Amino acid sequence: MRKYSKAKMFNRKASRKQSRADEILKTLNVQPGQTVADIGSGGGFFTFLFSHLVGDKGIVYAIDINEEFLEFINNQATEHGCTNVTTVLAKEQSFPIPSQPIDLIFVRNMYHHLHNRIQYFAKVKSLLSAYGRVAIIEYSRQGSVFSFHRRCGHNVPREAIYEEMRKAGFKVSSSFDFLPVQSFTIFTPIP
Repeated sequence: MRKYSKAKMFNRKASRKQSRADEILKTLNVQPGQTVADIGSGGGFFTFLFSHLVGDKGIVYAIDINEEFLEFINNQATEHGCTNVTTVLAKEQSFPIPSQPIDLIFVRNMYHHLHNRIQYFAKVKSLLSAYGRVAIIEYSRQGSVFSFHRRCGHNVPREAIYEEMRKAGFKVSSSFDFLPVQSFTIFTPIP
């Protein structure tokens, strides 16, 4: 197996038309100078899109438990001169982030991998800036019964995400239905 083949495969999948990356970015409205944490960054497809949006004064944390993915992202950042991307090796239920408040925590297609999600996001809440938000894109149970995501439990129903995030101290800010087999919800902390 070629080195970084899995990271590249994740990037190919994320860049497909049905992933609707442009619509996701438009919806998130990330601004120059903001700080974004891409949790479960995989090969960094969205990391680098965010990097472009936040510009030189912004920061993007690419967070993953897979060291090879982070190595790939570091190599790509160096190759393309992206100085605003910082890779962070996560543990099962936590990740070290410098004291910089985070404006957007982006979680795409990996919510189902987290254990103790209520406790996880209750901790994440303290990392957010005053206007911080959490965007969760997760496979739903829509589509074919024979899909990989349904058969292997790689999905969480939207209602379960809502309930878990409520228990973690968040409320639904907005929800979108333009993704064919995923839910897309933005949460903000409950004051």
